[in-house]
Amino acid sequence: MKDISTKTDYVMNGQPVRKTPAHFPVYNKDNRSMIVFITLCTDNRKDILARERAHDLILNAWRRSETWKVGCYVVMPNHIHLFSSPGIVEYPALKKWVQYWKTLVSREWPWPDEQPIWQKSFWDTQLRQGERYTEKWEYVRQNPVRKGLAVNPENWPYQGELNVFSWHD
Repeated sequence: MKDISTKTDYVMNGQPVRKTPAHFPVYNKDNRSMIVFITLCTDNRKDILARERAHDLILNAWRRSETWKVGCYVVMPNHIHLFSSPGIVEYPALKKWVQYWKTLVSREWPWPDEQPIWQKSFWDTQLRQGERYTEKWEYVRQNPVRKGLAVNPENWPYQGELNVFSWHD
């Protein structure tokens, strides 16, 4: 068997399978909207996020950043789905921004026995079409309903929209 890079776990169908997601640079193509769908989890999938104080800490960290903006989001007990877009022309890598706000939240976390809070990495996908934004948001906002945490998405208190993102083709 070939030597497998440290970024892979095992081989499936002759191809290495990654242990951690690849984070491709976000790019501007033909002046289209640059919206990235992000999913990140708590360390060991601990159910620690779906409470008012945690929600407030996360929102405050997002609001403190000027480099990336958060649009629609859903905070679940052990993971977060959010849409983000660059907030300035010369924006840092997405990975740096995610690390920035995760660190802010971790520093202010009032429950020390729950540290570490975050899984090391996250999943991200740059959206290519406006329909994908609408479809993904509808799927994400139904997450609390599918998990039996709310009767309808509007009843879930840990979701919202900080900035309105419009799709421009």
